[in-house]
Amino acid sequence: MTLLGAFLAYAIALTIALALNGHRARFAASSAEVPKRPMRVLVVGATGGTGRQLVAQALERGYEVTALVRNPARLPVEHARLTIVRGDVLDEAGVATAVRGHDAVLSALGHKRYFYPNRIQSRGTGHILRAMEAHGVRRFVCATSLGLGESAGRLGLMYTFFVIPAILPFYFWDKTRQERAIAASRVDWVIVRPGALTGGEKRCRVKHGPGIGNLLWTVRVSRADVASFMLDQLESNTYVRTAPGVCW
Repeated sequence: MTLLGAFLAYAIALTIALALNGHRARFAASSAEVPKRPMRVLVVGATGGTGRQLVAQALERGYEVTALVRNPARLPVEHARLTIVRGDVLDEAGVATAVRGHDAVLSALGHKRYFYPNRIQSRGTGHILRAMEAHGVRRFVCATSLGLGESAGRLGLMYTFFVIPAILPFYFWDKTRQERAIAASRVDWVIVRPGALTGGEKRCRVKHGPGIGNLLWTVRVSRADVASFMLDQLESNTYVRTAPGVCW
């Protein structure tokens, strides 16, 4: 077998593994209690591109926002309804303190430690979920990615056969653990699976739900639109305990 053939076989095997190990969403009518409008929301991963959009748009919608960040200097925002808390999702006690007193948690947790195995996303999310269960916080909206579970392969050929297997295998593998931890929790969760993220403007019109994405070409969506869709899930039961894809 040639080197190229071996790599293609590896890419296909990885796609199958991501399909089998990511959460397999079942789309059906939710039995969750109709949510009241949350007033206090915690944003995790607030210094990333999507996290910054979550903070800004949540403030625009009138929420009281707490941003959990490792380095407050990376979130140079001042607002009467914004509280910035220094912390690390890998510090379980610190996460429990941050979660307490909130009505919902939004997670855009990510990192750039792509090239070695780690559990930053899955461990950090586990800490958030345990804190939510302990403090009675019900709604959790978390961004992961297309390419997991039943959406495996739906980021297009470039991601399936190059970006994920060559650059992001450890990152995506930990996302499968993250999704399984969310699905096993007792909170009212929504996993949001966006396409390839851009820094574009909010279009306010996105495709969402099951079957989103494309097996051939890369589907994209702006971080602004992802944040808007995630915030919509705070007051909707449409996708509770499911994993809708989102793209333009």
